[in-house]
Amino acid sequence: MPDLLRRALVVAGCLVLLVAPGAVGQAPTEAPLPIPAEAQPGPHFDPVAATNAYLATVPADQRARSDAYFEGGYWLLLWDFLASTAVYLLLLATGWSARMRDLAERVTRVRPLQTFLYWLQFLVVTFTMLFPLTAYEGFIREHAYGLATHRFGSWFGDELKTLAVGVVLGGIFAIAIYGVLRRAGPRWWIWGSGVTIAFLAITAVIAPVYIAPLFNTYVKLDDARIKDPILSMARANGIPASEVYVMDASRQTTRVSANVSGFLGTERITLNDNLLKRCTLPEIEATMGHEMGHYVLNHAYKAVLFFGVLTVFGFAFMRWGIGWALARYGDRWHLRGVDDVAALPLLALLLGIYGFVLTPITNSYSRSQEYEADIFGLNASGQPDGEALVDLKLGDYRKLDPGPVEELLFFDHPSGRTRIYAAMRWKAEHLHPSP
Repeated sequence: MPDLLRRALVVAGCLVLLVAPGAVGQAPTEAPLPIPAEAQPGPHFDPVAATNAYLATVPADQRARSDAYFEGGYWLLLWDFLASTAVYLLLLATGWSARMRDLAERVTRVRPLQTFLYWLQFLVVTFTMLFPLTAYEGFIREHAYGLATHRFGSWFGDELKTLAVGVVLGGIFAIAIYGVLRRAGPRWWIWGSGVTIAFLAITAVIAPVYIAPLFNTYVKLDDARIKDPILSMARANGIPASEVYVMDASRQTTRVSANVSGFLGTERITLNDNLLKRCTLPEIEATMGHEMGHYVLNHAYKAVLFFGVLTVFGFAFMRWGIGWALARYGDRWHLRGVDDVAALPLLALLLGIYGFVLTPITNSYSRSQEYEADIFGLNASGQPDGEALVDLKLGDYRKLDPGPVEELLFFDHPSGRTRIYAAMRWKAEHLHPSP
């Protein structure tokens, strides 16, 4: 299912901090940190005043632009849901899905191959029908807000790579899930949950190391001024990595990013060339401390567990929903039962409804992990002003100062104000430790 695959890859990416193109390996600027007067250390240091001072450094037009971009994302959540829902209903109501199943059955009698051939048709059809919205979101809109750097051909090439990954990984998953559905009987939803959780876990492990390099080139960072402090921080926090890698994200985006991923010898510390271009060493250290926090706190595995629990409830919901839908529309849609691959759009539709309703819950969970990583990063790097300055750069595409309800519902990361205040509070405690 495209939405499920997308979620798996998002979890696998493990919470990326996504700012202007730069060359791989370029050293960060050595200029002093532009710390506002109210954020300078002193006997009357006030975290609230320091936070406000940092936020005040962002020009009004830049703030309005980032607010408009982020708030537009609220509507895109709805339009994505409605568009995918319409496509799934079209496939069902017109009998298109049943005809794709029939074609797969005419080509081969081998059930797993039938499933794969159906999945291939389903993925290509949905990709094509949703492509206009995908192009608007991923290319047109990103360029309109100055957040993208690639030409259409390069962007489309990455989309085709994503489609190919979906064909392979999604095909394996479809074969496995339908193999279970055909054998598990009334308990299909329990066994289906198990297969899905296993798929999420495996994808979470392999995606950063084996899938991400399909889209970017990774090279070792040679600049010791940047590499050595990062590796020192890693060793101090028990991360068994001996190299730091740089990815050429500037060919696609203007956002800064970094991550720490892998296990059992595949551990990798990665930052993108935009981070080197725009940020000082304290900002880089703050960012890498945050990413190391995700790794040390086992956030990737906890996320798999969390989404695994949601998956079980999701399959319970789908068990009820597909039973109702098949009883009411099964004959009209030419569906034979839950184990019929032609019912995949129905399963995807129900999963989409479930995921859309749970968006505030999944956002809150992700936001809590990000906040934990922020605190870890502050303690690991000791760079509160570096953290504040990076948070302002993230304000290029994230609303810096939302209302509390807005942050609760729509933010999968803490807002800029929340993160900067946490950094300034940390700074205050280290300026004036309690007796």
